[in-house]
Amino acid sequence: MAPGEGERFDYVVDTDGTGDYERLQAAIDGAKSFPDDRVSIFVKDGVYDEKVTIHAWNTKIDLVGESVENTIVTYDDHFDSIGRGRNSTFFTYTLKVRGNDFSARNLTVRNAAGPDVGQAVALHVEADRASFENCRFLGNQDTVYAAGEGSRQYFDDCYVEGTTDFVFGGATAVFERCEIHSKSDSYVTAASTPRSEPFGFVFDDCTLTADPEVSEVYLGRPWRDHAHVAFLRSDLGDHVHPAGWHNWSRPEAEETVTYAEYDNSGPGAWDPDERVPWSTELSPSEAETYTRANVLLRGDDREHAPHWYRTVTE
Repeated sequence: MAPGEGERFDYVVDTDGTGDYERLQAAIDGAKSFPDDRVSIFVKDGVYDEKVTIHAWNTKIDLVGESVENTIVTYDDHFDSIGRGRNSTFFTYTLKVRGNDFSARNLTVRNAAGPDVGQAVALHVEADRASFENCRFLGNQDTVYAAGEGSRQYFDDCYVEGTTDFVFGGATAVFERCEIHSKSDSYVTAASTPRSEPFGFVFDDCTLTADPEVSEVYLGRPWRDHAHVAFLRSDLGDHVHPAGWHNWSRPEAEETVTYAEYDNSGPGAWDPDERVPWSTELSPSEAETYTRANVLLRGDDREHAPHWYRTVTE
């Protein structure tokens, strides 16, 4: 949705110089650290060619784009360009969110590095209680890094595209009403869910699509041994591999991962004769535990994180 008529913002970012800032990072850096009230930043249509960080002290930030199609934050870092050795992936982001209680809507985040350069993250989010509504995340390998042990994230009505492991990390994240688009024969998720967390990535009422030439995509493979991924009530296209899941050539992980499905539809949906035997088809009572509120809320959220509580429950 576009910003509501009469909606007021603390800052306006506009590339033509008519707002408070011309650069998104400048607006972030100009916001109060650890504010009592939320800080709202309206980002007008334009292409913002910059690498942006929401710092840990920039809590309670709301980024609101003018339109998801034309408010674009883009950069082109990739694994080989960073030169940080084995950890280079984590420096490739276009937008990195570390401040808790963050929200974004109506904007596109893109890593423009291209398909042949290895890992290239568009969104890197390691904040707790972060939400994204009507956003697009464009890239190839490792498009969305949902991270932070104990962190919770919510994606509503978003579009995520990529090639390999393009939703990855150890956060607890719910994707609702999202389109998940594969651009090559590879893997959608690479979860590294900590053993201590009851949930990992939950996709509910999503649509899995692919480029026309794509025909063999696995729903996920385990980046770490306790990867937890569930697809519920989603439409899985014919590009989804009949086996559904891959063990990343580590058969020992089959004993510890949780890969679950429930009430999906489409040609790629669960077939007990084809799916790997170490994945699970949930019962109705088991599926009830994967509700958004049960996955994302904690006991003190209503009092201490009211904005997050409303986001999750409304």
